[in-house]
Amino acid sequence: MSEKYRPITAVTMGDPAGIGPEITVGMMLEPAIHEACRPFVIGSAAILERAAGVLGKSISINLITDPAQAKYVPGTLDVMETGEYDTDSIKWGEVQKLAGQMAYDFIVRSIELGLAGKIDAVSTAPIHKQAIKLCGVKEPGHTEIYQHLTGSRYALTMFSCHKLRVFFVSRHMSLRDACSYASRDVVLQDIIDIDHELKNVGLKDPLIAVAGLNPHNGDNGLFGTEELTDIGPAVELAKQQGVNCVGPIPADIIFHMGKMGKFDAILSLYHDQGHIACKTLDFEKSVTLTFGLPFIRGSVDHGTAFDIAGKGIAQCVSMVESTLVLAEYALKQHERRTKEGQEA
Repeated sequence: MSEKYRPITAVTMGDPAGIGPEITVGMMLEPAIHEACRPFVIGSAAILERAAGVLGKSISINLITDPAQAKYVPGTLDVMETGEYDTDSIKWGEVQKLAGQMAYDFIVRSIELGLAGKIDAVSTAPIHKQAIKLCGVKEPGHTEIYQHLTGSRYALTMFSCHKLRVFFVSRHMSLRDACSYASRDVVLQDIIDIDHELKNVGLKDPLIAVAGLNPHNGDNGLFGTEELTDIGPAVELAKQQGVNCVGPIPADIIFHMGKMGKFDAILSLYHDQGHIACKTLDFEKSVTLTFGLPFIRGSVDHGTAFDIAGKGIAQCVSMVESTLVLAEYALKQHERRTKEGQEA
């Protein structure tokens, strides 16, 4: 029997002033990570060494310029740097333009490698939105940056939390705007795209459940009409196109039903509708995947935690979980591509 394929995974270090360096070091020292994938860090060797120091960990740095040069062994951090920076000026726990620029540069390098076909996946540590804004980045976060710079038609955010796979119609917009954004055409396209992406990772006929927007699905128009005018019609149109889907299902029960294994995925209509459900179920094991890019991306679902950065107390549980889940899905994508290549 051949050895299981381990996806080549770039790990972006995140904002160097936050907990990203610490959780990256902690994650890279976990043997389970190296069993699941071939990880290397896109970041700063100096910052990683500083992070290891506050954690009381001993690390060995192997500087690389190409993933092929990595050793991929526990205890050694294969590190790809993106330039020369005044790392001595980086202060823990502060919003800094240089830190934002470094975090952005790490992302850009991962995209370059992904578009060149040199990696299978990217695991991202947290960035700070204000810091990247200081250096001129217009996109509000990771997902938008990856979608824009890869030229992808869409970038679907999926939360993985135990048995739940939760996708989102919208991400970073006001609740008022998000409610308006969840139109029939947008919801329909999301259902179709989710069906496509789930089939790409081996689900043959995934059942997708769509959440309602209003209390009790609007009670036939008493508390809102979106279920009647947009969400319900989108589900019916998707069914006509051969998608296995149901809904709308009231938001106060859909996530419990998903937890019980009733569906393969849930489409949440706005950011907090799905985030609250997953994070309440298990905060540390709620991790983010991004589908629709030329490669798959995974991330922790917490921020830079400036209040504890540099204190050596940041936990890498979420970073480990997100990278393990990412590796699982990247392997499924690799197996699908391999099968398609053999059948061609």
